[in-house]
Amino acid sequence: MDFIKQNAEFDLISFGEVMLRLSPPDKEKISQGEVFEKNCGGSEFNVASGAANLGIRSAIVTKLPKNKIGHYISRRIRYGTVSDDYVVWDESDNKRLGIYYYESGVYPRKSAVVYDRANASVCSLKLSEIPDEIYEKTRIFHISSISLALGENLRETAIQMIKLMKKNGVAISFDVNYRAALWSEEEAKAVIEMVLPYVDILFVSEETSRRMMQKTGTLDEIMKSYSDTYGCKIVATTRREAVSPTKHNFGSRVYFDGKFYEEPHYKNIEVIDRLGSGDAYVAGVLFGILSGKSVEDAMSYGNALSAIKNTVSGDMSISSIDEVESVIKSHKSTGVQDEMVR
Repeated sequence: MDFIKQNAEFDLISFGEVMLRLSPPDKEKISQGEVFEKNCGGSEFNVASGAANLGIRSAIVTKLPKNKIGHYISRRIRYGTVSDDYVVWDESDNKRLGIYYYESGVYPRKSAVVYDRANASVCSLKLSEIPDEIYEKTRIFHISSISLALGENLRETAIQMIKLMKKNGVAISFDVNYRAALWSEEEAKAVIEMVLPYVDILFVSEETSRRMMQKTGTLDEIMKSYSDTYGCKIVATTRREAVSPTKHNFGSRVYFDGKFYEEPHYKNIEVIDRLGSGDAYVAGVLFGILSGKSVEDAMSYGNALSAIKNTVSGDMSISSIDEVESVIKSHKSTGVQDEMVR
């Protein structure tokens, strides 16, 4: 794809908050349990880590408190095989890490998230704290609208980075990833419409397009409109059906160069942990694009990585390329398959 740089130190640099995740074990309710399992997560970090585990050279731009909990997150970033070269450390008296609590649901009880992230260190991240060299260091820059919703300062930093990356020939990947708990649909729509003209690879769900972006028409007409109106080169829409909190069907539809691509959905995915599965989809698609695969193949990587992510705990996708390609092969197979890999 001629809009993607061929060579850079990193294939992918993402920008966003990395948070502490606390979850009661064994599908207990938050109000019930006495113990929390500690982990980390964040949409853009999940994407960088998922792609890195498939072989993509990834880094993240974020800001962490310089204390024990910040160092824990830094180690988790490295564990996800993501470079921390562009992690900024907050030494101020007000430093803090955002936290979210995740309660895993079982039908008919829905899963739930409780945020405690106001005024986290990342919200104070300024453009001047980020090295100028970064704008020539990557092939794709990935960000989600979550970073635009966390406060005016971080929004300004994020938008300036998008513009500078674009100016230096970096392809922009953007996940609309709307969060009602962070901002209103009206505010989100106004800000996202400012960003879309810079976006090369767009990830947006049909529900978000219809509700928040107020799009009408068929899904194909909606997807094509992002290309026609804003110049987005690739538009990907995930198609998830939650049969229950522990049983999902998943697929996607992708638009590129006047054509639409789709494959049969993954049916009856046994969900262990749904969080991060959308980010895994983005990671798989970006891996495919950066690896020189066709858009159709990139979609297959995204679908498979997302399906697998649902089956493991934690936000991060930890699949290897061999595992993903094995799942893709099985998904496309029509014959008898082995019950176990051995």
